[in-house]
Amino acid sequence: MRERVGRVEGKVAIVTGAGSVPGPGYGTGKAISIALAREGARLVLVDLFPERAEESKAEIEAEGGEAIVVKADCTKWRDCGNMVIEALDAFGRVDILVNNLGLASPGTVTEMYERDWDRVFDINLRTVFLACKAAIPVMLGQQSGAVINLSSMSAQRPGRTIAYSAAKAGVEAMTFDMAYAYGRKGVRVNCVMPGNIGTPIAMNVLKSFPGYQTNLKMRERCGMLGIPGDAWDIANAVVYLASDEAKFITGVTLPVDAGMLRTTGMSMVSEIRAIIEEEYQEDS
Repeated sequence: MRERVGRVEGKVAIVTGAGSVPGPGYGTGKAISIALAREGARLVLVDLFPERAEESKAEIEAEGGEAIVVKADCTKWRDCGNMVIEALDAFGRVDILVNNLGLASPGTVTEMYERDWDRVFDINLRTVFLACKAAIPVMLGQQSGAVINLSSMSAQRPGRTIAYSAAKAGVEAMTFDMAYAYGRKGVRVNCVMPGNIGTPIAMNVLKSFPGYQTNLKMRERCGMLGIPGDAWDIANAVVYLASDEAKFITGVTLPVDAGMLRTTGMSMVSEIRAIIEEEYQEDS
C-alpha cells in the first residue's frame, strides 16, 4: 500500500489567533494549527500575544512539523501585510488562510456600549477584511488558495450578544462575496460555523452569564448528538475545507454544532426538562 500523504502536504497556512487563551483545553486557533501541521502544512502562527503562539509552535515542532510565529494586531493593515510578507520570506507562498480571531461581548442593543460594539466588530470582522486583503492577492498570483473564515452559530441564532451576532453574520456575507469574486481565479472561500464547543475563551464568556453550570449542561447536551464538542471538531472541519478533498466546495457555511442549528426549544424539551430536574435534585 502506498504511504499516506498528508491532506495538505507541502501547503503553507496562515492562522490568525493561533495561540490559546489561558485555561483548560485547546482554543480553536491552536487546535487548527496543530491539525494542519499534522496533515503536512507549514504554519505561520499569527497572534497578538506571541507567547501563546509559541506554545502552539512547540507542539507542532515536537511532532516534527514546521512553523514560525508572527506577532500581529490584525485590526491593523500594516500588521496583516507584514504577516503575509513573513510567510513569503519563510516559505515562498501562501496556500491557506484561516481567519480564526473572535471576541464576544454580552449585551442586547440597549445594553451595549458603543465602544464595545466597535471592539467586537474590529476583532471579528475588520480582521477578516484586512487579512484577506493582504493574502488573497498572493493566492491570485498562484491561481490557487483556500480561505476559511470562522463564523458562529450566533450569526443565525439569537443569544443576547448583539454585536457578536451581527459581526459574525458579516463574516458569512463576506465569505459568500469573496467566493463569488475569486472562485474562477482559483481561490475558494468558505466558513466554518462552530456550535457550542468547549474552549477556554468560550468558558470565560459563559461564566459572565448567570446560571453557569446549568448553561454548561444545556450547551453540552441539547444538540442532536447529546455530547460536548471541542476545538478539534472545528480543526477537522477546517483541514477538510483547506484540502483538495474540498476542491468543488466554495461559498458555504459548514455548521459544526451537533445539529444544534436545526433544533428548537420544543424539539429538545425532554432534554431540557431532564437538566432542570437534575438541578432541582442537586439543590434539594
